[in-house]
Amino acid sequence: MLPFEIRGAQPSDEEGLLELASHLNTVNLPNDRETVRQILDHAEKSFTGAIKSPQRREYLFVLVDTDTGQLLATSKIFGQLGRRDAPYIYLDVIDEERYSATLDRHFKHTTLSIGYSYNGPTEIGGLVLLPQFRLHPERLGQSISYVRFLYMKMHRTYFRDEVLAELLPPLESDGTSHLWDALGRNFTGMSYQEADRLSKGNKEFIRSLFPEGTFYASLFPKTAQDVIGKVGAGTRGVEKMLRRVGFRYAERVDPFDGGPHFTAPTDEISLVKQSKKVTLAPLRESAFEARALVALDLLQAPYFRAVQTSCSFGENETLEIPLATREHLGLKDGDALWALPLDA
Repeated sequence: MLPFEIRGAQPSDEEGLLELASHLNTVNLPNDRETVRQILDHAEKSFTGAIKSPQRREYLFVLVDTDTGQLLATSKIFGQLGRRDAPYIYLDVIDEERYSATLDRHFKHTTLSIGYSYNGPTEIGGLVLLPQFRLHPERLGQSISYVRFLYMKMHRTYFRDEVLAELLPPLESDGTSHLWDALGRNFTGMSYQEADRLSKGNKEFIRSLFPEGTFYASLFPKTAQDVIGKVGAGTRGVEKMLRRVGFRYAERVDPFDGGPHFTAPTDEISLVKQSKKVTLAPLRESAFEARALVALDLLQAPYFRAVQTSCSFGENETLEIPLATREHLGLKDGDALWALPLDA
């Protein structure tokens, strides 16, 4: 067996997922057993198609140590962010300039305007990697992140024409959000953690309690102004990757914590464009020239598998991979699979 594999998450992954959640307790992967069970159940039904609407599917991928069975990392795709029963809510960040000729004074203000979308983009998120594996020579973080774009290409019609990634802003060690304390708490009477948790399944309170119109960030404490659209230290590597593959800051932020929203047209993301369907070529006695993330769908659990491997791309969309990879995935000459080159 190969040392590491990415596959679709299963209900039996409960303990491993809770261990990952304990390292980054977020709304997408909370350190809560019942919620984790619901996430795993939803993921399995998404991979099998038991959830009929692609917009409501949530695909959860796990990276596994095949020797020990330990879950090392996870990532996720949300089919669609923003529906009639759960709108995509954001704050547009707009710079406004004011000048008085009488006083000869010029001011530049950052304003926030709340927006709602009921037909929003696909979202990627839930990226968690155990700290001790972040500098692994096989670049495990890259694999668990990239696999989402490979899966989008494999099932392009399931996903929207735009992809969004919401990045974590700087938060205090106790989880305090200065933007929420300056804005949202005043209109809801809730803490950041309470509101963020509730919003996962019910966003009605935001539409009902938040006022319409524009907020001037210059009226907020400086601690709140300083986090608007900023990326937290632990997320800067993700930002760098997103920019490299085609994402850009959308001048929008999360209404709870001010974290920036990055977006890209799905078909213009380099990792989506580079992913392709290939045919397995006969094994030759030759050196492998490249690396790729290769994947295939399965009819039975875990319904999806992917591994990082050395390979050689040939003519007519053919791919040669080592014997160990062929055996691990149960492939034979002429079989179809998908590949995302990693050296491009």
